[in-house]
Amino acid sequence: MQHIDLPLLPPCDVRPVRILFVCLGNICRSPAAEGVLRAIVQQHGTEAQWEIDSAGTGDWHIGDLPDRRMRLHARNRGIELNHRCRQVRESDFDHFDLIIPMDHSNMRNLHNMAPTTEAAGKILPMAAFLDSSARYDHIPDPYYEGSEGFELVLDLLDDAVGNLYRTVTARRQD
Repeated sequence: MQHIDLPLLPPCDVRPVRILFVCLGNICRSPAAEGVLRAIVQQHGTEAQWEIDSAGTGDWHIGDLPDRRMRLHARNRGIELNHRCRQVRESDFDHFDLIIPMDHSNMRNLHNMAPTTEAAGKILPMAAFLDSSARYDHIPDPYYEGSEGFELVLDLLDDAVGNLYRTVTARRQD
């Protein structure tokens, strides 16, 4: 994992850190990342220190559950994805401390939406949290893939989201 310059985060005793994961339709990658982080914070008993959500840059699936295949693959790992899909809103830039896109296109879309330079500074790519041994510079969209694509995304997210959790936790305790 590369060195990551996080924006200013609130101390643990002030309020929860607010994380928004973003992909295109909010049906595969971002709700999976949300589910993985929820499982990690539950495992550590730190739910009160986190506010976790996900959204899409597109509006095709608003109100839907995540993709059935992603829910199935996540459930096989003990992760339930109950999120209802939504689209990124401008107010998300005020509310969330970190906005984490899954790929370059999502990142570009978020930068175009950011109302201020400060808001754009909250955008950090998910791939920045991947271990350096990963061959990926983004989290690939599994939508048109078979089971292997969904498993790959969950493997990448296990790695990256685990690193995100450790990075943010260490930063907030400094």
